[in-house]
Amino acid sequence: MGLLRTIRTLAWVALIAAIYQELKKPEAERTWHGKVAGIIPYDFRIPTPEKLKAGYWDPASDRVFSEHVFGVGWAVNIPVLVRKLNAVSRQYAEVATDMREGISHRLPRSTATRSGNGRATD
Repeated sequence: MGLLRTIRTLAWVALIAAIYQELKKPEAERTWHGKVAGIIPYDFRIPTPEKLKAGYWDPASDRVFSEHVFGVGWAVNIPVLVRKLNAVSRQYAEVATDMREGISHRLPRSTATRSGNGRATD
């Protein structure tokens, strides 16, 4: 619960800082997009369909996060995220299979065979 509250607080601080950053500029110089503290992107301009697509759907890219389409923070490039999650899950499955095989090879094998009732027979 504390982590979620901290993230929410940081998001509000970044939003307020972005608005403050723009309002302290002379009116003619306000662009309503930039970065808070040179790190966190913000953009309060109305997004175009092309910008939405580029932020959330760019399968040609390798970046999971792109600059946010509207608001403060980053956008998640969905096809890249799915591709990377699939790669991680395949790696996990391969490692788990290798570990199971390695463990089963190290376990002592019983010379006894199991009968249909689950009891060992000689």
